[in-house]
Amino acid sequence: MRPAFAVRAARIAVPAVVITGLGVGVAGAVIPGDTPQVAYPAPASTASLESSSLETTARKQELSRGTARTPVKTPSPKTSASDTISPLETPKLKVIGSKYATTELNIRAEAKEDASVVKVVDAGTKLSVTATITDGFRYIAYHSKGRWVKDEYLADKKPSSSSGSGAISTAPCPSSSVESGLTPDAIRVHRALCHRYPQITSFLGRRTSSGYHGEGRALDCMISDSTVGWEIAKWVRAHAKELGAMEVIYRQQIWTVQRSSEGWRPMEDRGSPTANHMDHVHVSVYGNSGTL
Repeated sequence: MRPAFAVRAARIAVPAVVITGLGVGVAGAVIPGDTPQVAYPAPASTASLESSSLETTARKQELSRGTARTPVKTPSPKTSASDTISPLETPKLKVIGSKYATTELNIRAEAKEDASVVKVVDAGTKLSVTATITDGFRYIAYHSKGRWVKDEYLADKKPSSSSGSGAISTAPCPSSSVESGLTPDAIRVHRALCHRYPQITSFLGRRTSSGYHGEGRALDCMISDSTVGWEIAKWVRAHAKELGAMEVIYRQQIWTVQRSSEGWRPMEDRGSPTANHMDHVHVSVYGNSGTL
């Protein structure tokens, strides 16, 4: 027996309404409305804020200790090139002028007596110099490089040229008696020096002993003024070829033709001023390198 029409209509309408309501609810949950929804966190408690602050401070202190650095000292500025420097320093190559070699001069790689010799220049050679001097050596510019020479062998003015046998006197000297037993070269040295350096008080030549003096191949030039003494020693060295000289000794320093590139070399202490050639210039010669 069929239900009434109203019952059948209710059976259809009620489920439809329920289904529609459920659909609207789901859509509302899935699709947000026009008004933005902002979530606000609950306020932190005072205790948690204090704990966070303490942890941050402790962390900063820990990082500070871990990354602490030793204070860096500001280096003091170097002094400018002066008249004296430490041999360990490399001075600036600042040329201040020129000077002239007063004799054959060793140009060395370092400011030391035993430093390697780069070049030997002739007397009268013009050299570009700096103001730097250390241990008696002056720093110079030679072929655009820093080199060293003995400052005592430099002069502001070019030395007068006296090369050639015509510039060396061969006239007899008042002290001609000293020439007895001397070889021609020793006589040549005696005559050249007695005329050029009247400050020499006396000459000593051949004597009964071994060595060059015993052979008449040596001459001692007695001089009390060390400045003049060095002038004599340097002049003989510069004119060794014309004079026939092979060795010059003065004030415990020796120069020889065989080792000319080494310049003046120190000698051992022989025990007395005369033995150390403090009061005279000693000249040894080859013997007979030519007639007077």
